Amino acid sequence: MRVLLVEDEKKLSEALTDILKKNGYEVDAVYDGEDGLDYACANIYDVIILDVLLPSLNGFEVLTKMRKKKVVTPVLMLTALSDEQDKVNGLDKGADDYLAKPFSVPELLARLRALTRRRGELVTDNVLTVGNVSLNLATYSLQTEKNEVRLSGKEFEIARYFFERPNFVSTKDDIISKVWGFDGEFISNNLEAYISFLRKKLAFVGANIAIEAVRGVGYKINIEKGEQK
Repeated sequence: MRVLLVEDEKKLSEALTDILKKNGYEVDAVYDGEDGLDYACANIYDVIILDVLLPSLNGFEVLTKMRKKKVVTPVLMLTALSDEQDKVNGLDKGADDYLAKPFSVPELLARLRALTRRRGELVTDNVLTVGNVSLNLATYSLQTEKNEVRLSGKEFEIARYFFERPNFVSTKDDIISKVWGFDGEFISNNLEAYISFLRKKLAFVGANIAIEAVRGVGYKINIEKGEQK
């Protein structure tokens, strides 16, 4: 689970980063609103923790610009502001939850778990569904009424990326960053190989979706263009 932390208090940011990593999250930390917006718009995160009082752009401005760019990643806002109107303002601009400082670590972790559980309208009983195909998050399998196939670890991560963004054109860099990480070693043709594996498995289960190459950009899922035998 990848988290973007946008917090300008560096000591707090470092402490939160350590806590999140110890609880199994991958964390990218930035310290101002402009960097926060740039990272958020990469659309590779499962949840964003966003402070309100930031340099360059405040949290409300970052949130507004994110949503205008159709970034739907869940956002937990952190703030020292306790006024009710500030909370209403943040929620109206597209925040998913609000946590006032100071807060307890257990509450922060619980709110993150709640946000990631709610992510996307297609999640049901640990399953993501697009078209006639279900991706089981527990068994790493693709399934239709006709057939079922198990995915390897990287195949599963790429499939999950697409299934969580069924109407989104993803760049190759976005997919690589999400699956292999910003600092991960990567051979350029690996992604194409895994996309080929996934296409074959989608065809095997009789999917009515297909992973389509978008020239000069990357990939997207198209429904009703897959194998329908």
